[in-house]
Amino acid sequence: MPQQPPRHHVQRSKVRARYDRDSVHAILDAGLLAHVGFCVDGQPFVIPMLYARDGDTLLLHGSIASRLVTTLAAGIDACIGVTHVDGLVLARSHFHHSVNYRSVVAFGRATLVDEPAAKVAALAHLVDALIPGRAAESRPADRNELAATHVLRFAIEDASAKVRDGGVKEDAADLDLPHWAGVVPQQVRHGTPAPADAAAAALPLPASVRALLATDEAVP
Repeated sequence: MPQQPPRHHVQRSKVRARYDRDSVHAILDAGLLAHVGFCVDGQPFVIPMLYARDGDTLLLHGSIASRLVTTLAAGIDACIGVTHVDGLVLARSHFHHSVNYRSVVAFGRATLVDEPAAKVAALAHLVDALIPGRAAESRPADRNELAATHVLRFAIEDASAKVRDGGVKEDAADLDLPHWAGVVPQQVRHGTPAPADAAAAALPLPASVRALLATDEAVP
């Protein structure tokens, strides 16, 4: 009987696969939103969740009232996917249209973070993953908020990255067609900050927001 390949190994377009930790971590660190997949009593679920990488684990959080989060916290097998789209690849044929992207698929299990200080630190880490430096500019979770929130630590047992970059793949017979082909780069940029209320409008923009906007200005 043929041996099954490891669950995280890429089966199609294997040349795009990356298995080294640095590649996986870099893609995870560039993201905010993961899609978490798992199965309960034969019913598959995929839920979007904010995350933050902490070493070889991912921090997740959700309401204690969420049945799905509670089920995930029980330590069932789960799969997490993160994807960034970097460009639209436009070919002369429909067949060769594509996107440039970076993605990670990670397998593992989640456990609850119960110890209060560890829970506070994990939530601060999640805030700083959203925008670096923001945790120090805002109030930590209080006792009631901690009681209402599950914090999960997802241990990455297996992971792979997959990357497509570069130009357009074309059939030689299409090169003389009168259609434009090329790559349209795509990147995330931030808009003008909108204060929550008059009190916030009276304050200067915090350092974390100014630094975030500066990263946009540095991108050509």
